[in-house]
Amino acid sequence: MKPMKISILIFLLVLAIQTVVSWKKEEFRNCNQTPFCKSARSRKPGSCNLIAQDVTISHGELTAKLLPKIPEGQDQDQAKPLILSISVYQNGIMRLKIDEDASPKKRFEVSDVIISEFESKKLWLQRVSDERSDGDADLSSVVFLSDGYETVLRHDPFEVYVRAEQGKRRIVSLNSNGLFDFEQLRNKKEGEDWEESFRGHTDTRPYGPQSVSFDVSFYGSDFVYGIPEHATSFALKPTRGPGVEESEPYRLFNLDVFEYIHDSPFGLYGSIPFMFSHGKLGKSSGFFWLNAAEIQIDVLASGWDAEHQISMPTSQSRIDTFWMSEAGLVDVFFFVGPGPKDVIRQYTSVTGTPSMPQLFATAYHQCRWNYRDEEDVENVDLKFDENDIPYDVLWLDIEHTDGKRYFTWDKLLFPHPEEMQRKLAAKGRHMVTIVDPHIKRDESFSLHKEATQKGYYVKDASGKDFDGWCWPGSSSYPDMVNPEIRTWWGEKFFYENYVGSTPSLYIWNDMNEPSVFNGPEVTMPRDALHLGSVEHRELHNAYGYYFHMATADGLVKREDGKDRPFVLSRAFFAGSQRYGAVWTGDNTADWDQLRVSVPMILTLGLTAVTFSGADVGGFFGNPEPELLVRWYQLGAYYPFFRAHAHHDTKRREPWLFGQRNTELIRDAIRGRYMLLPYFYTLFREANVSGIPVVRPLWMEFPTDEATFSNGEAFMVGNSLLVQGVYTERAKYASVYLPGKESWYDIRTGTAYEGGTTHKLEVSEDSIPAFQRAGTILPRKDRFRRSSTQMVHDPYTLVIALNSSQAAEGELYLDDGKSFDFKQGAYIQRHFVFSNGQLTSSNIVPTRGESIFSTDCIIERIILLGHLPGPKIALIEPGNQKAEIEMGPLRLGERAGPAAVTIRKPGVRIADDWTIKIL
Repeated sequence: MKPMKISILIFLLVLAIQTVVSWKKEEFRNCNQTPFCKSARSRKPGSCNLIAQDVTISHGELTAKLLPKIPEGQDQDQAKPLILSISVYQNGIMRLKIDEDASPKKRFEVSDVIISEFESKKLWLQRVSDERSDGDADLSSVVFLSDGYETVLRHDPFEVYVRAEQGKRRIVSLNSNGLFDFEQLRNKKEGEDWEESFRGHTDTRPYGPQSVSFDVSFYGSDFVYGIPEHATSFALKPTRGPGVEESEPYRLFNLDVFEYIHDSPFGLYGSIPFMFSHGKLGKSSGFFWLNAAEIQIDVLASGWDAEHQISMPTSQSRIDTFWMSEAGLVDVFFFVGPGPKDVIRQYTSVTGTPSMPQLFATAYHQCRWNYRDEEDVENVDLKFDENDIPYDVLWLDIEHTDGKRYFTWDKLLFPHPEEMQRKLAAKGRHMVTIVDPHIKRDESFSLHKEATQKGYYVKDASGKDFDGWCWPGSSSYPDMVNPEIRTWWGEKFFYENYVGSTPSLYIWNDMNEPSVFNGPEVTMPRDALHLGSVEHRELHNAYGYYFHMATADGLVKREDGKDRPFVLSRAFFAGSQRYGAVWTGDNTADWDQLRVSVPMILTLGLTAVTFSGADVGGFFGNPEPELLVRWYQLGAYYPFFRAHAHHDTKRREPWLFGQRNTELIRDAIRGRYMLLPYFYTLFREANVSGIPVVRPLWMEFPTDEATFSNGEAFMVGNSLLVQGVYTERAKYASVYLPGKESWYDIRTGTAYEGGTTHKLEVSEDSIPAFQRAGTILPRKDRFRRSSTQMVHDPYTLVIALNSSQAAEGELYLDDGKSFDFKQGAYIQRHFVFSNGQLTSSNIVPTRGESIFSTDCIIERIILLGHLPGPKIALIEPGNQKAEIEMGPLRLGERAGPAAVTIRKPGVRIADDWTIKIL
C-alpha cells in the first residue's frame, strides 16, 4: 500500500477514535510536565532580589531600572537591567510594563487588543513624591492614580501596589511575596540543550527559556473570579496550600478538548488573563495581564507561605495568587474599582465593550452536526412551524461543504443554497455556516492555491508552510496576526467570493484555538512562525481572536459597513467581546455539565464576553428527556441560546420526545421570545458600559456575603433572578433571594421575602425565576415564528412594586440590524412608577444624525404587588381612560394566575406620557 494511503487511513482511524472517546488527561501537559511552570512553582517567597533604581518621571510616566541587589564590592555593571514604566489613566487604571533593556530578540507585544481610545485617557504624571514606610530603610515612590487612590513603587524590596489615600489601605499589589522572576533572553552556550519533548513532539525552543512569573495579592478580598476558560466553580478554589488535595494551577492555553470534565482547572478553548476580586465590604478590584502566551495561575490558600515566614508589609486580609507564563513581557493593568461594575467599566475601557448584536442573534438558534441536505433543512424548518415553536437561525456544520473546503457547498446535498436561504429569510429567519481556519491543502482548491502563492500561511520551524491534520486531512493555517492577511480573509466573505451566500447568512468560527489533530496537545507547535518571525508560543492564545476579528470585519465590509455582523467563535482572548459571541465548546449531556454551564457563563461575563452560552442538551451524548427539558428551561436565559449536538447522537429537535416534552420545550423557548425586549435592552447596556447581560448575584448585592460563592443562581440584568434545577427528578429547590425587598415568581406572581433561603416545590413546568421588587420589565407576549416577525408587535410592561409601591426600568430599541444606532437612531425610555402613577420619559441625551421611529404601542401593564380595587386609569396627554382588571400574567393562560392589569392603554412606546391609577 502506498505511504500516502497508509497515512490517510491512520488519520481517519485517529479521527474516528477522537470523535467517540472522551478527554484523556495524559494527552495534555500538566505543570510538572511544563518546564517553565514546574520551575516557577519551585521558587520560594522572598527569592526576588531586584531593587528599583533611577526612579524618575519621563514622558508622563514613572520609569525605573530593576537591578539585582548585589553585595558591596561586586560589579553592578555586569547586571542586565529590566526597564519598568508606570502609567495612569482616567477612572482608576494603572498600567505597569517591565521589559528587557536589550536582548537578542524583541519580545512579542499583543497588538489590536487595547482599543485606540484608551491612550487618549492617559493622565500625564507631573511629579513623584517619596516616602519611607513599612519600616523600610529605602524609599518608596508615590504617584497620583485617581481621586482617592495612589500608586506606590517600593524600591527595596521591589514591589508595586495601588492603595486608597485614606488609611493607606492596599487594593492590589505585585511582588509582595517576592516571587517575581524574568528569564532574560540570551545567546545559547556551547553544548546547551534548549529542546523540550512531549509525547513524541519536539519543541526546538530556538530562543531558549524566556518565562515570566510574579505574585499578585488582592486585599480585603474574600473570593477571586475570572481567568476563563475552565469548567469549574465560579469562585476560584485554591490550587496550592493547606487543604488543597490536587495541586494543579489554572491553565490558560487554548485547546480543542473533547468532552471536557467539570470541576477542573484544566484550560479549555479560550483564555482571558483577567482576575476579579470581591470582599465583604462590597468592594471589588481587578488585574489583567496582556499576554497571549501560555499562562498558569495558582490561587494560594491561606497559610501557603507559613513555613517561609516572610514579613508582609501590611496586616490586611488578602488573597495571594501566582502568575506564570512561558513567554511575553510584563504588561499588566490594575483596576481599583471600588464597586464590581466599576471594575468592569475599567477593564472594558482598556479592551472595549461588547459589540451590539443584531436582534435575531439574541433569539433561539437550532444547530446540529449536521443537517444532511436541503430537504432536511426544509423539513426541520416546517416542523418548527407545525409545532408552533419560534426560532431564528438554522446552522450548518462542516458536512455542508465540498470536501471540507470552506466557502463551498456540497453540490449534491446543497445544490441551491441561495434559494434555501431565501426561503428561511421569507419567514424572518437566518442561516449560519461554519468556516474554520484550517485550509485544505488541495492544488485544485483556489483558496489554498492563492494562500500558498501569496505566502499567507503560518510557517513551521524550518520556514516552510505549516502542514497539520484537521477535518479536511492535510491542512494549512492563515497567519491571522498579519493585518494584510486578515483583510484578505475578510474579503472571502464577499458575495462574489463566497458563492451561494446571501445577506441572511452569517458565520461560525470553530477549531480556531487552532486545532491540529496531529499536533502537540492537539494544537500548533510552539515553534511555528508568524509575521516577523514571532513564535507561535508567544501569541498562541490570541490566534483565535485574530481569526474572529478577521471574519467579523469581513462581514461588515460585505455589507459596506451597514450591517452588524454575527460571528460565533470557540476560541477567544481579551477583546473578543468586540467581535461577536462565544460558546463553552464540546460539553456533554449530563447533569453536572448543565450545572457547570452557569459558572462558565458568569465568568465569561465578568471578563466582558457577555454574549455566551452552552450547547443546550450537551454536544456529546443523548440526554434523557428530563435533562433536555431542564436544559432548555435554563438555556432560555443564557445570553446566547443555541441547541447543538454531535453527529453520532440521536436526533433531538424539540418535537421528538413526546407531546408533553414538546409542550415544555416550546414554553421555555417562547419564554425567551417574550423577554427579547428586556434582553436587547441589556445587550445595549453591555455595549455602552460592559456590564454583562447575565451577572452574579453579588454584582447587584455587593455586600451580601451569602451571594459571593453562589454559582448556581444568576441575575439577568438587575431585574430577574434565575435558579437552575440540576438534579434528576427534583421535587424541591433551595433558592436564596438577596436583599431586603420582595421577589415575585414570574409564573405565578407570588411574592417571596428577600434576604432568606426558600425551599420551593418545583414542577416539570419551569425552573425558579423571580422578578425583583422595584423593577419594570418590558415584554412582547404575542407568539410569532421569529423575532423579525415580532418587530411591530405591542409591548407589555410588568411592574413589580417594592415596599414603597414604586418601581423603575428601561427599554432600548433600534432597527435591530444596522449601525445607525451609533448616530443616535434609537429609542431609550425610562419608566418610573411612583405615587400610583407610571411615567415614560426619554433618556436619549441629544438628537443624533439619524432618527429611529416606531409606532409600537403598549397593550398591557401588569402590576405585581398592587391590591385589586381601582377600575380606571387616566392617560395624559389626551385625558384618555383605560380599564383596570384582573388579567393573566401571560397571554393565552386564562386559567392561570392573574394580576392587576391596565388593559389597552394604547400609548406609543416612543412618546412621553403618564398613566395615573384613579
